[in-house]
Amino acid sequence: MSDPLLAVSRVAVSGLTAQSARLRIIVENIANAQSTGMSAAAIPYRRKTVSFEAVLNPYADIQGVKVARIGYDKSPPIVRYEPGHPAADRNGYVKYPNINAIVEMADMREASRSYEANLQVVRQARELISQTIDLLKG
Repeated sequence: MSDPLLAVSRVAVSGLTAQSARLRIIVENIANAQSTGMSAAAIPYRRKTVSFEAVLNPYADIQGVKVARIGYDKSPPIVRYEPGHPAADRNGYVKYPNINAIVEMADMREASRSYEANLQVVRQARELISQTIDLLKG
């Protein structure tokens, strides 16, 4: 196996990459929370979800994480009575994306904290490597 500090950094970097992708999807969901179709027959934006999976790096014999897939929430759209809306059906109802801003913000907070934790691991490993090099010089 390679140097343990480099291995730890590689695992943390895989976590950074995965959480970054998760944050992008959450932001996309929030940005489209009020998007409707152009007509009553149109299907509104569907909330996206991210699934992770563990991956083994065969060269370093370490595990990391990656985005396994980006899926769609299967819950039905939110329906609101807005008869004047261009996307309203003949009964005056408009379909909105199945996005709950509170859920998205909670997911964003969790992803952000995970990202920060992985970033701190990379910083600590870099600092330890730097200190080791300084010790070897002196």
